[in-house]
Amino acid sequence: MAGHVQDRWYKALPGPDGKTVRVKTDRFGVGHRYRARYIAPDGSEKSKSFPDKQKRKAEAWLSNIEADMSQGRYIDPAAGSVTFAQYAKEWMAALTIDPVTRESVEIRLRVHALPYLGDRPMASFRPSHLRAWMRQLEETGRAASYRRSIFANVSAVFTAAVEDRIIAENPCRARSVRAPSLDGRKVKPWSLDRVMAMYKALPDAYQEMVSLGAGCGLRQGEIFGLAVEDIDFLSGTVHVVRQVKLIRGVQAIFGPPKGGKERHVPLPETVSFALAAHITKHEPVAVTLPWKSPDGPPVTASLLFVNARRQWLHRFRFNRSVWRPALTSAGIPLGRENGMHALRHFYASVLLDAGESIKALSEYLGHHDPSFTLRTYTHLMPNSEARTRAAVDRVFRDPESTDDGPETAPEAG
Repeated sequence: MAGHVQDRWYKALPGPDGKTVRVKTDRFGVGHRYRARYIAPDGSEKSKSFPDKQKRKAEAWLSNIEADMSQGRYIDPAAGSVTFAQYAKEWMAALTIDPVTRESVEIRLRVHALPYLGDRPMASFRPSHLRAWMRQLEETGRAASYRRSIFANVSAVFTAAVEDRIIAENPCRARSVRAPSLDGRKVKPWSLDRVMAMYKALPDAYQEMVSLGAGCGLRQGEIFGLAVEDIDFLSGTVHVVRQVKLIRGVQAIFGPPKGGKERHVPLPETVSFALAAHITKHEPVAVTLPWKSPDGPPVTASLLFVNARRQWLHRFRFNRSVWRPALTSAGIPLGRENGMHALRHFYASVLLDAGESIKALSEYLGHHDPSFTLRTYTHLMPNSEARTRAAVDRVFRDPESTDDGPETAPEAG
């Protein structure tokens, strides 16, 4: 056994005849009778007290401690007394992610997790506590996708605690605890008429943002960070290597594209001509910003799009003073679904309608995984039944145009 069980109500003393006798201690009948004691792997002594008539329970507890030690699963019982707030703050301080992502994680935990979970000791969490918290979170009216992100951040804190031997299991992974389901709403791409209406409604200096979003699938931050040196007109390629990011909504930095994934996107000829005309009319401006963090090394890029003061574009100000007025002018309703991201959806719909593969589309959009692209846009893929009917109709209507017609089928068999 890893230690021993001490009976604090009795002590053994030598009797007159030399035999050991049990004698009541000063603690007899007061407090817990048994104290299970053992030496932890770090050399410190640990103990737990049990009431009268629970000696077997104390021995079983010590046996479990011994089994955990032998199997490398030992967790200091006192370690789990740290609260969720205390551990989460330590976890956030040690995150090695880009400042913008760290800021988002901190906001989600500080606003939506700590007020509900912060005071509870880590070892005391049960699946029921997580289910109750998620119910409260749902009642705030937040979008399912946002609540899912919050849940993922909380689960990451518990996972780190498991790895640090603070707790034995992550309560977020219990069968009865499920991450919020994503909204069933499907992406509805803009029509070409809406894209062109938005193009015309924007100020001349920003019109080609529509070309880059709808014609190359770039994100807003990537468009803001696109430099003339990133465009290879000869090979017809756009090198997406940076974006403009905001720290706490104020400090601008250059950073790699989302997920740290640089990519190369085909540059259609129509977009190439439009960008060349834009560059002739609006000379690119050399802008210097720190790389990846406010104290990062300075990086200079000749940006295609800047504000009236020839500085980097602030996304909140741009959306408020440029994008939304243009939506209104174009007769497009205001709303999250009609942000600049709508141009990427249009780009995806065009490529899928033309028969482009999910893998290629995923690479062009800069998604981390083709399966994400498939889940997002699967409803936009051409219907296989329609393709089958069209293929057969082409053969029967013009049998001379292909070797794979009904007359060749018997020969192939």
